[in-house]
Amino acid sequence: MIQYLDNISHKDSKNFFLIAGPCIIEGEDMALRIAEKVISLTDKYNIPYIFKGSFKKANRSRVDSFTTIGEEKSLEILRKVGETFNIPTTTDIHENEHAALAAQYVDVLQIPAFLVRQTDLLIAAAKTGKCVTLKKGQFLSPEAMKFAVQKVTDSDNQKVAIIERGNSFGYTDLIVDYRGIPTMREYAPVILDVTHSLQQPNQNSGVTGGRPDLIETVAKAGIAVGADGIFIETHPTPETALSDGANMLRLDLLEDLLQKLTRIRESIL
Repeated sequence: MIQYLDNISHKDSKNFFLIAGPCIIEGEDMALRIAEKVISLTDKYNIPYIFKGSFKKANRSRVDSFTTIGEEKSLEILRKVGETFNIPTTTDIHENEHAALAAQYVDVLQIPAFLVRQTDLLIAAAKTGKCVTLKKGQFLSPEAMKFAVQKVTDSDNQKVAIIERGNSFGYTDLIVDYRGIPTMREYAPVILDVTHSLQQPNQNSGVTGGRPDLIETVAKAGIAVGADGIFIETHPTPETALSDGANMLRLDLLEDLLQKLTRIRESIL
C-alpha cells in the first residue's frame, strides 16, 4: 500500500505522505491555487502528496449547510487538478453509485467515518480497483477496523489504508488515542487526519467548531508514534471556507508545519 501511494504520487521517499486540500471543492481557481502551493512544499521536502477535495458533502449538521457546487463540476475540477500537476487526487463517497462515478475522476476513494461499517459501500469502492481509504468511525475501537479492512481485501483489492480521525469524547469533542495507530498499522497503513480530529461537533448552533491552534501538537504526536501519513484540510482563508473552516489550517502556515514534521520523521527512522 505504501509503495502504491508512492507510485501514484511519483515519489520515492522515506518521508510520511500527505493528503491535503480544501474540505470541499469551492471552485476551479481556488483548487488549483491550493494544489500549486502544496506541491511547491511537498517537492521541497520530498513528501508524497495526494490532493483532497470533496465533490459533495452529505454529512452536514443542518439542511441549509453547503453541500456542492455541482457533482460533475467538482469531479471535473478534481480531474483537472490531477492532470495539471500530475498528482493523484482523492474524494469521499457516500453512496454505492458514487464509487464508480468518482473512480472515473480520482485515484483514491475515501469512505467517511460515519459510513465505514456500510458493507455495500466498501465493496463498491473496492471493486473499482482504486485505492480505498477508510476513516475510522468516532464510535469504533482501533481493533474494529480490522474488519473494515477485510471487507476491501476480501473484494480482491489490497490497496487500502486507515484514516484515524479521533474518538468521541463526550457530546461535543473528539480525542485521539495514539495507542490505536500502531494497533491499526497491523492491518493497513495508517493516516492521521489531524484537522478533523480537532473538530468540536454537535454545537448548539449547528455549525461544527474546532481547535486549529492544536494542529501542530496533534500532527507532531502522530508522526512521532509512527503514522504513515498525515491528512490536513487547508484553505487560504479558513474563515471564509464553505465547509469545516473552524478546524482548517491556514495555507500560509503549512510550510512551517511540514518542515517540523519532516524533522521528526527523520529522527525516528
